[in-house]
Amino acid sequence: MTTSASGAQGHRGIAVALAILGWAAKFIAVVLVIATFAFVLVKAAPGDPAQVMAGQTGAADERMLAQIRQEYGLDKPVIVQLGTHLKRVLTLDLGFSYRQRQPVSTLILERLPATLLLTGTAFLLALFSGILLGTLAGLRAGKWSDTLLTVISLILYAMPVFWLGLMMVLLFSVQLGWLPAFGYQTIGVTMGPFARMLDVASHLVLPAVSLAAIYLAIYTRLMRASVIEVAHQDFIKTARAKGLTQSRIITGHILRNAILPVVTIAGMQASALVGGAVVVETVFAWPGLGRLTYEAVMQRDYPVLLGIFLVMSVLVIVLNLVTDAIYRLIDPRVTTRATN
Repeated sequence: MTTSASGAQGHRGIAVALAILGWAAKFIAVVLVIATFAFVLVKAAPGDPAQVMAGQTGAADERMLAQIRQEYGLDKPVIVQLGTHLKRVLTLDLGFSYRQRQPVSTLILERLPATLLLTGTAFLLALFSGILLGTLAGLRAGKWSDTLLTVISLILYAMPVFWLGLMMVLLFSVQLGWLPAFGYQTIGVTMGPFARMLDVASHLVLPAVSLAAIYLAIYTRLMRASVIEVAHQDFIKTARAKGLTQSRIITGHILRNAILPVVTIAGMQASALVGGAVVVETVFAWPGLGRLTYEAVMQRDYPVLLGIFLVMSVLVIVLNLVTDAIYRLIDPRVTTRATN
């Protein structure tokens, strides 16, 4: 019995190791495909980074351009440049910024925390608020509160992100003076750790709400429709017939099933927050990857663009894995079907 149990554990360990190796191989393959696709897109874009760099020195003659192209490998065939880029990706080398004269990894690591803070806060705010408001609207379908929440969600969905951000700045910063309008934190002021945290939080409110608004509207509408559909299922009627309390039915049956589509859509749209962050970070002068992307596009700083594209793609892959894990926790049937 002991021998068979040990053998079963050994086979299970081998299966887990093979699964991890298979996942790692797929991850590397996907990253290489993404890196290749990004390289082709960047190379197809108009503009010559050598001319941009030469223009900064005021000596944009052919000799200067040739020297810059040779220094950065821009004079080599495109296929050779692609091979060099993929080799750097495999060695976790994101290259060197043409404009900033710094390693791309250093620039990204400096800006990444601000972007993660903004997008993470906006995502959680949109998700939990959307689930709450959508549940309230679905449980009170047809009543005035449902109509009010529906109208508010439609208004938020129709508002452009940049316009909402500017209007919030005018109201809460210019008119009321409650919140700071721009930046990540107050500059030139000595603060303790707790005061610094509160200062960053106050700067975070407006950009996070602006970025979360459209997704909050989507999750509210989706959750409302899902709650209404689940509330009319036969198993809910059976739960009521068994004498379960309304709170038990809502939390244990309706929410547990209605939330599944919202989690799926939220996981898919988490990457779209990065696109919205480009606009929001520009409007609010938020020093994150979105603003760095805008600056790199304007400056034709291709290594920075490629590095940001690769890093954000990896984050999207990780977010999808996290979404799958959350989905399995919410719905154990997924794990059961996968095992069978």
